[in-house]
Amino acid sequence: MALQLEVQIAVAKTNKYAVSESGDTVEVVERPHGGMSVVVADGQRSGKSAKAISNIVVRKAISLLAEGVRDGAVARATHDYLLTQRSGQVSAELSIVSVDLVTNTLVISRNARCPVLLRRQSTWEWVQETANAVGVHRNTKPAITELPLAPHTTAIVCTDGIWGAGSRQGRHIELTALLDALDPEADLPAEALADAILAEAQRLDEQRPHDDATVLVVKLQPLSPPDSTRRLSMRIPI
Repeated sequence: MALQLEVQIAVAKTNKYAVSESGDTVEVVERPHGGMSVVVADGQRSGKSAKAISNIVVRKAISLLAEGVRDGAVARATHDYLLTQRSGQVSAELSIVSVDLVTNTLVISRNARCPVLLRRQSTWEWVQETANAVGVHRNTKPAITELPLAPHTTAIVCTDGIWGAGSRQGRHIELTALLDALDPEADLPAEALADAILAEAQRLDEQRPHDDATVLVVKLQPLSPPDSTRRLSMRIPI
């Protein structure tokens, strides 16, 4: 019998200190031919103007993914759409992480300066090919990484509020060291990992985040005993 996998998706996010609204937007969509996609957009600047930009980007990407458009084409079309709508005057960093059950692959599409951290079994890898943000440069295209679906695989996407945490105090987040200490056996749930990363970023910023900060964790774990039930949970303070 083939090993059954569970896809765990967790997001933890917060807004810039003293700003009421986060400029980061995250949405999840079911792929029409099987699987899930998560879209993360970080709008230029912060607050309401950034939120408006990231909403445009995410809405466009989600609608195309739901129609069965491939991830690379989604990123290009989303770039073209934002470029047209805002005349090349604003940008957004865009990341799409997909569990594609047609190709049985984990697909990471990036138009972002921020790298993606991958864990496969006990090995850490950085996905950091240069990729321009969407919305400004006409020939922008995504950097795409595709991996076979396998147990004990974790993809971690962070916006620049995480990577820049502590910079004003001359510090920075040591992500691999943090995760090695938290999850040495690669079996901690995705939600716990996302919460821990955000908490460390907030600690480095002395609980006053200097930018919108978002963590997305997508984790593939063995599922035993087999279970066909799908579950989705969310907690949002209002």
